[in-house]
Amino acid sequence: MSAHVPIIELSNLRFAWPRQATLLEIDEFRLEPEHSVFLKGPSGSGKTTLLGLLGGVQLPDSGSIRLLGQDLSQLSASARDRFRVDHSGFIFQQFNLLPFLSVTDNVLLPCQFSKYRKQRAIARHGSIQQAAQALLIQLGLAADLHQQLAGELSIGQQQRVAAARALIGQPKLVIADEPTSALDADSREAFLQLLFAECKAAGASLLFVSHDQSLAKLFDRSIDLSQLNRATRQQEI
Repeated sequence: MSAHVPIIELSNLRFAWPRQATLLEIDEFRLEPEHSVFLKGPSGSGKTTLLGLLGGVQLPDSGSIRLLGQDLSQLSASARDRFRVDHSGFIFQQFNLLPFLSVTDNVLLPCQFSKYRKQRAIARHGSIQQAAQALLIQLGLAADLHQQLAGELSIGQQQRVAAARALIGQPKLVIADEPTSALDADSREAFLQLLFAECKAAGASLLFVSHDQSLAKLFDRSIDLSQLNRATRQQEI
């Protein structure tokens, strides 16, 4: 991919849920390669819906969403699913780990669904198991926990597993949805520094959604969705 192709490019995006007012109206937004963006916005401003659109779970009513130059509307539902797992890593607020699987098996899940991620993990680390181990250690999870069931870990430990799962196989985009909300201030900033380091090593861009404005200073850019989204601004008038 050319370095000049944005990781995310939104153009004249419009979206409304059935029989509801327009929720998202974004004229333009770009996330450049290897950049980090802090996205804030109050509840109801459309953050979760926007992340669903970026993942190809929903499609816009009009306008375009391009990821790595690919217009998601031009892909079938199954092709959007493949594209998402090949090129995007998600860290969710509740982490969404499978509690009955080991830490390592949770991290390896993207490689089970994406040959592309699997190939990149092997190319970088020699095997997908070594890739998982290296990421977990770099993110601060000791080796003696790697075979423990994910459901037995603390919140902070689960957070690191979720980050490793998002990063394995070097996706070009990492999307984090309030992943630090359960941590204290010092733990939040320490985790973010680890996340930045791993995104840089993978050559990944980071879109980080949070209510915690104190973290915004750590990012390349900070954006308020309620200002970016014309539908929200019009509701306030």
